[in-house]
Amino acid sequence: MVPSLKAVRALDAVARLGSVRGAAEELKLTRSAVSHQLRFLETALGFSLIEREGRGVRLTLRGERYAREVRGALRILSQAQARSGEERLSGRLTVSCTPGFATYWLCPRIAAFADEYPDVELKLVLPRRLDEVTAPDVDLFIAYGQGDWSSLWTELLSELEFTPVCSPALINSCGGLREPRDLADCKLLHLAGQNDWARWLAATRVLDIDAERGITFSDVHLLLSAALAGQGVAMGDSLTCSRSLKAGSLVRPFAVSIKAPAAYYFVAHPGAMENDIARTFVDWVREQLGSSIA
Repeated sequence: MVPSLKAVRALDAVARLGSVRGAAEELKLTRSAVSHQLRFLETALGFSLIEREGRGVRLTLRGERYAREVRGALRILSQAQARSGEERLSGRLTVSCTPGFATYWLCPRIAAFADEYPDVELKLVLPRRLDEVTAPDVDLFIAYGQGDWSSLWTELLSELEFTPVCSPALINSCGGLREPRDLADCKLLHLAGQNDWARWLAATRVLDIDAERGITFSDVHLLLSAALAGQGVAMGDSLTCSRSLKAGSLVRPFAVSIKAPAAYYFVAHPGAMENDIARTFVDWVREQLGSSIA
């Protein structure tokens, strides 16, 4: 049985926005109508897509996987519709993106967007701060913060979890890292303004290591460069460290991770998302991100 387009669009909206209420507002439906579409889809598929979490809902593991596939299918339909029209997507889009996300995730993939939309003139710029969302010449922001930009359009892009990362050579030089207490013999690498090491050591109940000792860096590029060079152990995440972890130039010595105090968000000025290019870019980033962490 082929699910209805309304039903899969409802699932996609809930997956992106994180709530039935947000999906209802985007789709201009009632919350009960969105819930009905989700139940219809669950019946058609034969498995549960959502489960209760407090007053809200969240996707099940199978629901998350299915939602990622639905996202790709909807994008293919959108592209087919665009190609069947007389006009191709064209124009300019200026995107402000945090340095870490831009360098370690977006830039290694950005040529694929340019190949797919050759008539779009895309410009990437770096913000002054990670949570900068006020530059007047920027159409869309990928910002790192609390999501409390009340006067702007915001959409959660990705939450993060932090965990220690280091080079394999460092583990050998310090005699191995079998348990968190072994960090007493290693230099800790810090990103300025963060207290990640204090929170991580507290989570592992290691209280006899000074969480403030080591070397502090003002920029994530410097932090990860030092970690790659075997200068110490840094706190990393699955986005900025993904390529280095896959290549083996960085490793995770411990399984324990902590939730980051902030997250990545799409942010735009009111009305900016009426721009077809902005919406297309947001869809493209979400699909690529889903594929990279699937």
